[in-house]
Amino acid sequence: MQLPLRSLTRRALLGAALAAFATGGRTLHAQHDQHAGHGLTVYVVRHAEKSAEPGADPALSAAGQARAQALADSLKSAGVDAVITTQFKRTANTGAVVAQAAKLTPMVVGASADVRTHAAEVAAAVRRQPAGSTVLVVGHSNTVPAIIAALGGPRLPDLCDAEYDNLFKLTVPPSGAATMERSRYGAPAGADAPGCAQMPVRK
Repeated sequence: MQLPLRSLTRRALLGAALAAFATGGRTLHAQHDQHAGHGLTVYVVRHAEKSAEPGADPALSAAGQARAQALADSLKSAGVDAVITTQFKRTANTGAVVAQAAKLTPMVVGASADVRTHAAEVAAAVRRQPAGSTVLVVGHSNTVPAIIAALGGPRLPDLCDAEYDNLFKLTVPPSGAATMERSRYGAPAGADAPGCAQMPVRK
């Protein structure tokens, strides 16, 4: 029996639509699988310069506010997807400019007396981000090296007290060791200070 032309046209259109849907589904799955294989990009910095008062929880000084803006300028094209800080004003203030520019609400992972536990909690929060994400972590002079190590990077000594301008970039693969690049941002701070030697890298 010969089908009317209208029925043939409808069947052809339906077949084409189903084929396109199937192909699109395969494309989406392929894109998802490819994306899932991506690691994370993590920028780790120490908070910017802090005020002298109050001693317990100081905010940023004028120099620190300028450095926080310099950090935001440095990461403008990085596509930051998440910002992690501690509960202290100096880390919150440092990460706030980046978070505001990216329209993000920072995550707070509270710092504690046990640096290794805190670093592990930060690393866990980082790894909960979707594959391919870019994360900014703002820490302290004694937590930055521990966080880098917890993410699979090299072991570094604590930063000296006058050192504020390090920008550590880690590429964290789905498995295996992370790779790290170190650069500086904003006004020089710490490299020439007394007792603030160039940071070595320990295996």
